[in-house]
Amino acid sequence: MFWFWGLAQFVQVLHFWCWLFGRGECSKNPVRFFVILSMQRSGSGWFETLLNSHVNVSSNGEIFSLLERRKNISNIVQTLEKVYNLDWFTSASKNECSAAVGFKWMLNQGLVEHHKEILEYFNHRGVSVIFLFRKNLLRRMVSVLANSYDRYAKLLNGTHKSHVHSQQEATALSSYKPIINSASLISDLKEIGSAAVKALEYFNNTRHLVLYYEDLITNCTKLKDVQEFLGIPLMELTSRQVKIHKGPLSDFVKNWDDVNKTLTGTEYESFLLADY
Repeated sequence: MFWFWGLAQFVQVLHFWCWLFGRGECSKNPVRFFVILSMQRSGSGWFETLLNSHVNVSSNGEIFSLLERRKNISNIVQTLEKVYNLDWFTSASKNECSAAVGFKWMLNQGLVEHHKEILEYFNHRGVSVIFLFRKNLLRRMVSVLANSYDRYAKLLNGTHKSHVHSQQEATALSSYKPIINSASLISDLKEIGSAAVKALEYFNNTRHLVLYYEDLITNCTKLKDVQEFLGIPLMELTSRQVKIHKGPLSDFVKNWDDVNKTLTGTEYESFLLADY
């Protein structure tokens, strides 16, 4: 009886690993197509490294960052076809079976302008949408301003890095404290929030999952939800990226007193507090 139980367990484990890695199993398992819809400095780069740490996921980066690929709907569809026909090869492409293939797409990269045609394409090809937004839009604003500054300042030995892999690099980049325009701050936050709401409305009729950066950090079950959504075996997902602005926002904004005064008593007051 013990020998039989042990053999059964072995076969179960062997079957799992064959499904996880085996090409024979892959041929019977349809590839899930996905897209990550997000905004710059909302954690999409970090999230994508987590996905790509899974042996069966290939997420191909911010492919519509190049203007040529998004200058009209024909170019957009041509690019999408290359990705979802599995003809797009990047460092994320797996030698093992790819059970889920996609990329990340920023809202300001032709997505909103052509949302009707893109929605039709997603539904036709069965593309699952992962929305990834940031709750604390003030933190996102600080990250955007700091990243924009570093494109020219190149604080890390004359090179620009949007993402870092050591605490030393994070400390160097966070040493810059941007000045936030307090006069337009509330209207700017409303505009950013409105863009996210519109995207959710435009693509609400797709098979989709809504994620927030803060929840991914604080709730360990969220990554499990993502893997189940993509229909892939559960694995521990990892990333080498290190958070740049870690700690209270007051440490990273030069005119913090103005910002604090502007948002206190408004619907955005909670953004002033540490949220993770």
